[in-house]
Amino acid sequence: MFSKLMVEKYDAEVGESMKKIAIIGSGGSGKSTLARQLGYKLDIEVFHLDAMFWKPNWVGTPKAEQRRVQHERVNKDAWIFDGNYGSTMDIRLQAADTVIFLDISRVICVGRIIKRRIKYWNKPRPDMGKGCDERISFPFLKWVWSYPKVKKPEIMNKLAQLPDETKVVILSSPKEVERFLERVEHNETTGTV
Repeated sequence: MFSKLMVEKYDAEVGESMKKIAIIGSGGSGKSTLARQLGYKLDIEVFHLDAMFWKPNWVGTPKAEQRRVQHERVNKDAWIFDGNYGSTMDIRLQAADTVIFLDISRVICVGRIIKRRIKYWNKPRPDMGKGCDERISFPFLKWVWSYPKVKKPEIMNKLAQLPDETKVVILSSPKEVERFLERVEHNETTGTV
């Protein structure tokens, strides 16, 4: 269906290097965790969109400012962005040399959201803006639950339209994410990723 999508997933050749990485996927799919792990392994600066664009007490940043900040950051030599932010996603996807789509089961995602709500009770997550204590809302859970039917087709369409040189990695389970990270670690020591 998509000739340039890496349907073989993590076992496919990722490429010679990953320097500009966009990580997308449903809430609870593990975007921030993967971003931190890749940032550490590859020694690349990580930008958590939630931390960048939520001000204390869950006050959102205007779209124009979001676009300006992202345009500035994608011009850096290397970066990892984690987050969706659909209205600005194209900025990151078009500038990325690698896009990682975490296509994780909605059951796993909802379970992780509940778990992190308990873990970060009355405090913000490390990848969230200061003053934005962890919370769960019914609309957010509904968005996560409907993600495979509503958002995933949009994402797949965006991925299919990326330039041919953009590497796309689709990881569909925690085990695939783990194997991908092992592969990055292995290739990092041999000089290729």
